[in-house]
Amino acid sequence: QVQLVESGGGLVQPGGSLRLSCVVSGSIFRFYVMGWYRQAPGKQREFVADISTGGGTNYADSVKGRFTISRDNAKKTVYLQMNSLKPEDTAVYYCNRRPLDFGSWGQGTQVTVSS
Repeated sequence: QVQLVESGGGLVQPGGSLRLSCVVSGSIFRFYVMGWYRQAPGKQREFVADISTGGGTNYADSVKGRFTISRDNAKKTVYLQMNSLKPEDTAVYYCNRRPLDFGSWGQGTQVTVSS
């Protein structure tokens, strides 16, 4: 069974930075496209970014130029470097496989951008 453990969230002021991590266990991590998603209160979960097995990346327009996704296959970990954070980035952030998720989700990590 796949387990996803996200970490690195917190409270940050507008313009600040955070680096999120997601450790994946129980899967052949290096074979999968991995992505980050987020869900703000009262809203549906939305795509943020993904990274292919070869390192190719895609980003939602709302985060392009501010967020950077990366992966370390040896550590089975995917990262999300978030810079120039805005209040509208406030959400719970999750990672999962793309395009089809693993069938389960981690607990996510809360990111709050506020002064």
